[in-house]
Amino acid sequence: MVAEGEGAAGRTASPQPPDLLRLHEAIASLFATQGDWQRAYQHLRSALEIARDGSLRDALTSSYNRRYLDERLYGPFTDRLPLGLALIDLDRFKSVNDTYGHLVGDRVLRRVADLLQEDLPPGGFCARYGGEEFVLWLPGVDLGRAVRVVDDARLRVARHPWSELQPGLRVTISAGLAHETPGSGAPTSPERRLRHADDLLYAAKHAGRNKVAYQDAQTTQLISHSE
Repeated sequence: MVAEGEGAAGRTASPQPPDLLRLHEAIASLFATQGDWQRAYQHLRSALEIARDGSLRDALTSSYNRRYLDERLYGPFTDRLPLGLALIDLDRFKSVNDTYGHLVGDRVLRRVADLLQEDLPPGGFCARYGGEEFVLWLPGVDLGRAVRVVDDARLRVARHPWSELQPGLRVTISAGLAHETPGSGAPTSPERRLRHADDLLYAAKHAGRNKVAYQDAQTTQLISHSE
């Protein structure tokens, strides 16, 4: 759900409304009582697809959730394309909740999710990892493109007019980007990919926040710009 005054620009397909789920179930039941099993099956299948999509979405931000991320991390074909995995954390988010309240904090999370989902590569997605952390899944791009995508997302958040939501409000993010190319060595396990991204995120935080950290030729690099 988008709070009043917020747009949904950049948001990927939102979960279907629960009323639509109940409508398909009711129609399926009606056709079943009439003996029209083919139509009943079609509507029941639609209801199941809606329910499954809803179970893979975060209720607050409508981005994908941790369950969907785990399905992709542990699913087939994850080691056949270059993959960038960016772990993103809102800087000093606790102070946002403490200063402006949790309702404002929820609106910030929803808007950040929208901003993160803009301009992703084909097959890319944003998932809420937990709390104020998100993951960007960036398949089929080289390291340079992955860095640009993540840093563009960082800049969108930093330059967003947050003061229109609450005077004095400012929001930034830090990101750790782990990138892997097939053939560059033994495939990394999902746990190691996330741990690597988390280590880089810590480096970005330690360097002052509002930065993207990534590894290039075994050396950790940082990107930051004055805002």
